[in-house]
Amino acid sequence: MHDRPTAAELVEAVREYLERDVMTQTEGRVQFHARVASNVLATVQRELELGPELESAHRARLVALFARTDDTETLERELAAALRDNTLSSQQLDEATDHIRATLHAKLSVSNPKYLKN
Repeated sequence: MHDRPTAAELVEAVREYLERDVMTQTEGRVQFHARVASNVLATVQRELELGPELESAHRARLVALFARTDDTETLERELAAALRDNTLSSQQLDEATDHIRATLHAKLSVSNPKYLKN
């Protein structure tokens, strides 16, 4: 719908400016804040690029687990309640465990992919 540059491209351009120009030409507090801003922009860029696919996969796992197409928030609440109340079958528990692992992996791939094991 929107022309170029895309939101991800704009975020990347600002992040690169901070890394190449601001951080190399400053020190101390300004350099630290430029690094923090650069890291924030990198996270936003990854969310823009990966978010829709990760959200779709997250929802698909929840729909498969409960065999219902309620909204994602409702399914998440149901999963939390089922875990808390210990009402999942052993197969559902295995699927829920796989879902939680995949969800954590997806969240780390956006927030800080350095924490993921290779």
